[in-house]
Amino acid sequence: MQPRLRGHAIVGAPLSHRITVTEYYDMARTGALAPDARVELIEGEVVRMPPIGDRHGGAVEELDELLHHAVAGRARVRCQMPVRLSDYSEPQPDLVVMRPRTGPNDCAHPSAADVFLIVEISNSTIRYDLDVKVPLYARHGVPEVWVIDLKHHRLHFYRSPLEGIYRDVTSVPDGGITAIPGVSEASVDLSAILSDSS
Repeated sequence: MQPRLRGHAIVGAPLSHRITVTEYYDMARTGALAPDARVELIEGEVVRMPPIGDRHGGAVEELDELLHHAVAGRARVRCQMPVRLSDYSEPQPDLVVMRPRTGPNDCAHPSAADVFLIVEISNSTIRYDLDVKVPLYARHGVPEVWVIDLKHHRLHFYRSPLEGIYRDVTSVPDGGITAIPGVSEASVDLSAILSDSS
């Protein structure tokens, strides 16, 4: 049976069936997913992503520019593009800082091993980002995650994954100047993102 949209996710029958990344792309190819559908694959479930509001879009755009300037060719920055974590998970973070790549796999979606940093910017999805996506990133060994909570004006940092859990977790009202992991002497001033969201 073809998976279908229900509530916030697309599910198939039987309900225990998890959709693989290959099936996910087949759904797009055959029209089961609209070409412009805002969805991501999380542990075999196709989850609908909310529309990008003004505050969210503005914060993504601003941080994208800051990160590009900070890493200056020493790393790649991807904006709202997939990360292939497993055969069942391909989330689409707001921003990814990853190692530069050359060769035949240069255009392939990065894996956790390629990633230095994932950033999620949240206005209405903070519980989903903290309770679903951050643990997913930890299980796959993403070295660092920033969750920028625009609604509550807080920055959450998740670092040092070990056995599927982030061991270094902090939450602050103003991130200030923060080092970008994996890129020597690169940093961004995150306080501007929250001041713009007030």
